[in-house]
Amino acid sequence: MKPNLKNILLTAVLLMGSQLVNAQFLSASDTSESSVKRYKNIINANKDIVDFIEYSLVEKGLPRHLRNLALIESHFDRKITSGAGAVGVWQFMTSHANHYGLTEQNRTDLYKSTKTAAISLTNLYKKYNNWVTVVAAYNCGEGNIAKAMAAANSTQYHIFYKYLPEETINHVKKYLNACYATGELQSVLSDYNSSRMNTVFFVNGGSNKDLGGFSETEINAGFSLNIIADELDVEVNKLLSWNPGIQEELQQTGESTLHLPIDLMPDFLLRKTKILSRSMKEGNTTNTK
Repeated sequence: MKPNLKNILLTAVLLMGSQLVNAQFLSASDTSESSVKRYKNIINANKDIVDFIEYSLVEKGLPRHLRNLALIESHFDRKITSGAGAVGVWQFMTSHANHYGLTEQNRTDLYKSTKTAAISLTNLYKKYNNWVTVVAAYNCGEGNIAKAMAAANSTQYHIFYKYLPEETINHVKKYLNACYATGELQSVLSDYNSSRMNTVFFVNGGSNKDLGGFSETEINAGFSLNIIADELDVEVNKLLSWNPGIQEELQQTGESTLHLPIDLMPDFLLRKTKILSRSMKEGNTTNTK
C-alpha cells in the first residue's frame, strides 16, 4: 500500500519545523558599521570588476549576491595567490580549474575565470539546492561536504556544518556578513529555508520508474505552465501528467504545489525568478495551449 502523500508531507514539515530554531544561527555574525563599510568600500573600489561579474552571473541566471563570493575569496584581486595555491578573483585551485577546462595560466583571466566560476556554481546549486551549502562546497570541496553530511546523517548545513573544517565554517560566516552588508542576506536565508522545506518523495511502482522520484515546491498563479515547460524543455502534457488538477487549483485558489522529477527541480529553482518574469511579461496564464 502506498503511503498517503499528505501524511508524508505533514510529517516532513513537522520535523523540519522542530529544527527551525537550530537553523537561526544562519545569520550575519558581524553587523557592525565598520564591517558593512569595509565590504562596501571594497566593492566600490572595484566597480568595473564587480559590474562585469554581476552581468556575467545574471546572464547565466545566477543571483548577484554571488559576487560576494569573489569579494571574500580575493577582494577582487586578479593576481592574488593564497598560501594553498589558489589563484585569481575566484581563487581557483589547479585541480578545480582543470576540471572545468580552465588552464592554470587563465586562472588570473577575469573573463575566463568568471565564466568557469558560473558553471561551477550552477553545478553545485543543482547538487545542493541552496547557496549556503554551495559556498561551503566551493571552499572545501564536495568530498568534505559528503563526509560532513555522512557524519551528521543530514544534508542540512545548519546540522552538518560542525563536521566541516573551521576555515570553511568561517568562510560561510564571511559570506553571510558580506551579504548583510550588500542588503542581500534575507535572499540567501530565504533560499536556504526554501530548500529545507522542499520535500522529496519517491515513486513506488507504477509506470514512473524512469523518474526515480519527485520533488515539490509551491507556485502561485503568476507562473505560466507553458513557460515552466519551455524553460525545463519538457512537453506541457508531461508536466500536466505529473501535476493532475494543477490548472484548476491555480485558477481557483491562486496557488498550488508543483511536482517535478528530482533531477529537474534544481533547474526550476535556479530559473524560478526568470520563469516568473517571463510569465508576467509574456502574458501570464495557467492554461496551456
